[in-house]
Amino acid sequence: EVQLVESGGGLVQPGGSLRLSCTVSRITEENYCLGWFRQAPGKERDRVAITDSDDPDGHTAYADFVEGRFTISFDNEKNDLSLQMTYAEPNDTAMYYCAAGYGYCYDDRTLVDFGYWGQGTQVTVSS
Repeated sequence: EVQLVESGGGLVQPGGSLRLSCTVSRITEENYCLGWFRQAPGKERDRVAITDSDDPDGHTAYADFVEGRFTISFDNEKNDLSLQMTYAEPNDTAMYYCAAGYGYCYDDRTLVDFGYWGQGTQVTVSS
């Protein structure tokens, strides 16, 4: 089955940048919707960004609260899903999870439609 392992979390100052990486293994030639989610203490897990694994013209979407600041990308040769964070804000502090779900991405695809999850990596935005 698909396995995901995150890395790259840590402490970043407000306004700073951080790159999260997720190694996606055992992914088949079929398309998966890949995504980044985050969960702050006491809050629900929110979708941050999604992208298709095997469709260069596929669907990429961002949550309003990261639009223009974060960029999701998938290198299908390296099986590396990344989330480039810029202009970090204290509200970005959360555990970040990468996830995969069989099939194509679409706007309303929620976390229940992702069957594979990583263990998470902590991001803290603080001075």
